[in-house]
Amino acid sequence: MPLYIRDDTVDVLVEQYMRVTENRTKTEAVRQALQDALNYRDRRPLAEKIKPLQARIAKLGPIDPNFDMRSFTDEL
Repeated sequence: MPLYIRDDTVDVLVEQYMRVTENRTKTEAVRQALQDALNYRDRRPLAEKIKPLQARIAKLGPIDPNFDMRSFTDEL
């Protein structure tokens, strides 16, 4: 079913989006914008992505306050 939008503001936004994304038609621009919006919405939050890493770091235990990084790197 065709989509007809008669709104000057939307028209201006689509024109701007076409220039930025180098889309040749309004249909391509609207399709890409909608797909990008849906993809963005489905992304996992950063906090969720780094949870496994945070768990691994937590297992290492607290940082030794007496650790001397300079001595450590000199020994390498």
